[in-house]
Amino acid sequence: MTKSPPVTQSLRVWTEVSMHRSIHERTRFAKSMGLSMPQLGILMQLHHKGRCGVSEIGEHFDITNAAASQLVEKLVQAGYLERTEDANDRRVKQLNLTAKGESLIENGAQERYLWLDELTSQLNGEEQVKVAEALDILTKAAQSLEEKK
Repeated sequence: MTKSPPVTQSLRVWTEVSMHRSIHERTRFAKSMGLSMPQLGILMQLHHKGRCGVSEIGEHFDITNAAASQLVEKLVQAGYLERTEDANDRRVKQLNLTAKGESLIENGAQERYLWLDELTSQLNGEEQVKVAEALDILTKAAQSLEEKK
């Protein structure tokens, strides 16, 4: 087995550290709001992808429609989601984040970003510029890979 290049090794270490922190913060936030991780995941999916149906939730999280419905019902009762009729088929219900749901997701993101603020404050100006340039290069490369799919 060949050894990975130093850049790959560095990225692996960074990914492990940042993912551990992200998962820890997301779990802590979900618990503090009285939500399970799947419930928070549903809210985040709707925030990023927009309205969808319960079956799409089930497919995305690889759970049954019944399980998705139970999770969604709790989020509706808590005021984070609302059900609306599909304009093309009134039998189909679409899910949307409420203002309360949007606010919850935005607050969670802001709490997670506090760590990035703390992290970057540990770097001097020159290091901050180098990191920003490197991340811009990585972001463009990652976007290029996604476009090829």
